Amino acid sequence: MVSVTLTPQEMMMAAYAGTRRAIASIQKGRQPAYGCTEIWGTHIEGAAGEMAFAKAAGIYWDAAFDTFSKPDVGSFQVRTRSRSDYELLVRQCDADDERFVLVTGTMPEFSVRGWILGADAKQERWLRTHGGRPPAYFVPHSELQPIEKIFDPTVARLSKAG
Repeated sequence: MVSVTLTPQEMMMAAYAGTRRAIASIQKGRQPAYGCTEIWGTHIEGAAGEMAFAKAAGIYWDAAFDTFSKPDVGSFQVRTRSRSDYELLVRQCDADDERFVLVTGTMPEFSVRGWILGADAKQERWLRTHGGRPPAYFVPHSELQPIEKIFDPTVARLSKAG
């Protein structure tokens, strides 16, 4: 696990990116997906989690929006969860060949917990339905690869190292 504290300037940048994403969704008439009901905080904290991962990994974060199927940071999909005990959420429709990173926390303090390949996350034993939302895979922290190994070329199945 890697701890990250965003600076006030980084928080402002993440808040702007999240707000821009929320407004773009409203303008295009998009409804929140997967049973989500809160749009502003979800976009803002999600963007902050992406920034925290980028900072920890030393990867440029472009704060892109309207890029739903593209990776969030470099070649990584970042999933931000507000509580430290929450698991990594991977959906059935997520790409099997992409790496999913779990970031927990809220601004300004985040923890980059680890990662797993999409195909490896989709195990029946982790399939759950929470809060009336569609089924998804909830990968426990203990099953995630350490974040320190994310760029290690000796780790199996890391063909997309970025």
